[in-house]
Amino acid sequence: MIAISEQAQTHFAKLLEKQPAGTNIRVFVVNPGTAQAECGVSYCPPDAVEETDITLNFTGFDAVVDEESKPYLVDAEIDFVTDQMGSQLTLKAPNAKVRKVSDNAPLMERVQYVIDSEINPQLANHGGRVSVMELTPSGVAILQFGGGCNGCSQVDLTLKEGIEKELLARFDGELSGVKDITEHQRGEHSYY
Repeated sequence: MIAISEQAQTHFAKLLEKQPAGTNIRVFVVNPGTAQAECGVSYCPPDAVEETDITLNFTGFDAVVDEESKPYLVDAEIDFVTDQMGSQLTLKAPNAKVRKVSDNAPLMERVQYVIDSEINPQLANHGGRVSVMELTPSGVAILQFGGGCNGCSQVDLTLKEGIEKELLARFDGELSGVKDITEHQRGEHSYY
């Protein structure tokens, strides 16, 4: 679930030596599954461990994860890097903002996951977003744009050359195309 590099394990073990006996670390996500999701690591004294927490064993300490954060920490990595600028703990959690779906989840969920985890972060640079509204029996994903994408002069290019190519490649044989149902109205929120 969470990979902690040997360097990070050594770093945590040294930090925990200075804490009361039985203290471990807690890895968590604040606002999981939202654009405001943030990951963190803190000390976890023994009396702060809840019955529903998951405990992961590492060299010299345990990492404790609350039940709500667990699905958002799938594939998370913690590392401790030292370079000429100093030392730094890094935590990468690619599923913190979007809960990972299984490979055998319904097509609608898998398509929305790819949109939320890979496409929407790019559109967010321009204040935009896109959602799957439905999947037709013929395999067309019906999409709706919002934010800065609504009324954008480049939306057709984004749809056909970006989103459609990515989704058709990812879901070869399952999707046959994409269609935009947004009523694009030019406004002050539109990106040009």
